[in-house]
Amino acid sequence: MAKQRSNTSVRWLAVVTVAFISAITLAPPLQHYFAQRAQINSLRAQVNDSNNALERAREELAKWNDPEYVASQARERLHFVFPGERQYIVLDVPRTDSKADAPAAPISTQIPNGLPWYGRLIASISLTNVDQ
Repeated sequence: MAKQRSNTSVRWLAVVTVAFISAITLAPPLQHYFAQRAQINSLRAQVNDSNNALERAREELAKWNDPEYVASQARERLHFVFPGERQYIVLDVPRTDSKADAPAAPISTQIPNGLPWYGRLIASISLTNVDQ
């Protein structure tokens, strides 16, 4: 009976050893296989995104082949007009709040009106420095 147990334990030891050596031998190729599969999936997704971007660019190019689209873009982006047309561009929309009615800076009443512009400029600078 002892001999039968030792034969069984030797067989189990042999099976475990073969399984361990097989695992060590097969682990790196399996790791490379799964890494390459992940890389292939990533590259497929990248190709799919690139194809989508290419399709959007083709659609944009098709738009630019239409003369009406080109004219509308020239009007919108570059403010072009056709001969005989007039274009008005509104630069500033007045605000409706109470701060819009007040002047931006207080006007000094100490500067005389009869001075030329450069005299008024120098007087406003000197008055500002005196006030501070």
